[in-house]
Amino acid sequence: MDPAEDWLVESLRLYQDFHAFDLPGATRVLEWVGDKGVFVAGYENLKKNEILHLLLPLRLSVKENQGLLPERDFKVRHGGFSDRSVFDLKHVPDTRLLVTSGLPGCHLQVWQVTEDSDVIEAVSTIAVHEKEGSLWPRIAIFSSVAPGVLHGVRLSGLKVVDLESQKTTYTSGVSDSEELSSLQVLDADTFAFCCTSGRLGLVDTRQKWAPSENVSPNPGSGGGSWCAEVRAKGQGPGPNIASLCSDGRLCLLDPRDLCHPVSSVQCPVSSPSPDPELLRVTWAPGLDNCLAISGFDGTVLVYDVTSWNGLESQVEPLFTHRGHIFLDGNGIGTAPLVTTHTWHPRKPRTLLSAASDASVHVWNWVDLRASR
Repeated sequence: MDPAEDWLVESLRLYQDFHAFDLPGATRVLEWVGDKGVFVAGYENLKKNEILHLLLPLRLSVKENQGLLPERDFKVRHGGFSDRSVFDLKHVPDTRLLVTSGLPGCHLQVWQVTEDSDVIEAVSTIAVHEKEGSLWPRIAIFSSVAPGVLHGVRLSGLKVVDLESQKTTYTSGVSDSEELSSLQVLDADTFAFCCTSGRLGLVDTRQKWAPSENVSPNPGSGGGSWCAEVRAKGQGPGPNIASLCSDGRLCLLDPRDLCHPVSSVQCPVSSPSPDPELLRVTWAPGLDNCLAISGFDGTVLVYDVTSWNGLESQVEPLFTHRGHIFLDGNGIGTAPLVTTHTWHPRKPRTLLSAASDASVHVWNWVDLRASR
């Protein structure tokens, strides 16, 4: 059998569930709404891009091993069109509002999912005063009685804007020109930032700009572009910040000492990321000490970081999702690049992943250690 046929046979053992879907265009967005639906959005330049609210297949709740399932198992619940590329989309919790960012980055777009129809419509914009050409604002949402949008291209432009009044409620107030790669709201008053250089910081918006941070890039960073994610509180012991470099280095950090990683490892990636903006590192919400990375090739790698300690030359993944490679032309030619992934909020081993060929996969991986 050829490699694609081998993988199809092996998938019956590797997955508890597997669903495949083809979108109208590739997405860099997989944003959960509840635990039964996601928003996706196209990112092509100089064309209208669809924003879709997809309901996940009902059969995800079936217990037995189903193996591979036919495509078109998702249901489109709502849809709309953006005149711009959509690089990021955030759902405002407990509302029908969405906020998108992309290029050109002159403003953020606010959308509403209409209650009495299947339309997602644009309702307002939030001005972005940083004119950066090819750069676009990173965004995150403070969810409260009065939701706020955290956004910025660089540290100097970081601000929080009240979604309803559009008044600025917080600014960094610094002239620091470091470029941002990600923003993450942690609670009602604090957020984390990661710069492309590897610089990390935790910010309390109740105070003037005085972040807890590693002012210089990660020790021995040696270049590359970085992204990071903070693990939610109560998701197990150990370090709770994961920082990923475009060359495959992965650092785990304790927020009390961001200058000295608890551990630093090299992931066995095929080559440096061809597009560092697609780098993703995500903690599993339902598993202790598990995380996933993507953005290097057509795979998503899952790791158990329990035994990581100090510097390690290379670590092997607990699971590798190769579906985007082998379901695209049977593995012939250039494989698609995974553009993003996300964990299911309530199903511990279920992930969604999207790729540059416009495929979206929902997969529940089997921990083969349990059968040994």
